[in-house]
Amino acid sequence: MTSTVRKSYGVKAAPYGFLLPAAVLFAVFFALPIGYALWLSLHKVEVKGLGLGKGAREEVWAGLENYTAALTDAELGHGALRVLGYGAIVVPVMLGLALLFALLLDTERVRARPFSRLAIFLPYAIPGVVAALLWGFLYLPDVSPFHYTLGKLGLPRPDLFDGGPLFAALANIAVWGGTGFNMIVIYTALRSVPAEVYEAAKLDGASPVQIALRIKIPMVAPSLVLTFFFSVIATLQVFSEPTTLKPLTNGISTTWSPLMKVYNDAFVNGNVYAASATAVVLAAATFALSFGLLRASGSRTKKGGAR
Repeated sequence: MTSTVRKSYGVKAAPYGFLLPAAVLFAVFFALPIGYALWLSLHKVEVKGLGLGKGAREEVWAGLENYTAALTDAELGHGALRVLGYGAIVVPVMLGLALLFALLLDTERVRARPFSRLAIFLPYAIPGVVAALLWGFLYLPDVSPFHYTLGKLGLPRPDLFDGGPLFAALANIAVWGGTGFNMIVIYTALRSVPAEVYEAAKLDGASPVQIALRIKIPMVAPSLVLTFFFSVIATLQVFSEPTTLKPLTNGISTTWSPLMKVYNDAFVNGNVYAASATAVVLAAATFALSFGLLRASGSRTKKGGAR
C-alpha cells in the first residue's frame, strides 16, 4: 500500500520536477531582476553635507518621485517620438518585403529556392552591432563607395547622418537585418497550406496574383500578426544601431532613443534609480501597446469569423 502511494505521488510530482529548472531560471534571470528594478525605481540616494565620508549617502524611499520625473522628462518624450518615426518606416517596409519574398519563394516557377531563402535570411544571422558598423562605414562620405560613385556621376551625395535621412539610414539597417526572419515565419506558414486549396483555385481560373491576394495572404494572417508584434516590440527597444553609429556622427545624441536614455542615466550619470523608473515606464508602455494591438487584432478576427 505504501509503495503504491509513493509511486502515485512520484508520478504526480514528475511534471513539477521537469518544470523546476525552467522555473528556477525564470525566477533568477527574469522575475528577480524585474522585482529589483521596481524596488530601485521607488528609492533614491539622499546626500548629506558634502557627500563625503561614511554615511554621507543614504538610500531612502522616494515613492513615485522617479516616475514623475520620467513622465515629465522632455528628452524622454523626444526620444519616444523619434522611435515612433523610426518604426513608421521600419515596420511596414520590413513586413512588406518579408511578405513579398515569401510569396515569391512559394511560387512554382522560382529557381534556386534554397539558395534564395538562405541569402535573404543570412543578414539576420549577423549581429546587430556588426551590421550597424558595416552600414555606418558605407554611409560615411569619405569611405563610402556609393558616395564615390555618385560624385563621379555628378549626382548629389546626401548626408545620411543628419535630419530626415538619418531615420532612413537607421531603418535600412533594421530592415536589412530583420526581413529574413519575418520572411521565414511567413514562408513556413505558406508551406503548411494544403496544395489542394491552390489546385481548386487554379481549376476555378484564378491567376497567380489572385491566388496570392485572395488565398495565400488571408491564410497566413496569423503569421503576419505575429511578425507585426515582434517588429513593433523590437522597434520600441531599438538601441544597438543608434548607439553603434553615434561615434560616427553628431546627429545622434546619447538619448536618441528611450533605451539609450536609460543606459545614459544608469551607466554615465550613475543614477540607477531614475533609470529603473524609466525602464519600468517603457516596459509598461510596451506591454500596453502590445496588449491593445493584440486585443484589436483578436476582435477583428472574431468579427471576420462571425461573418
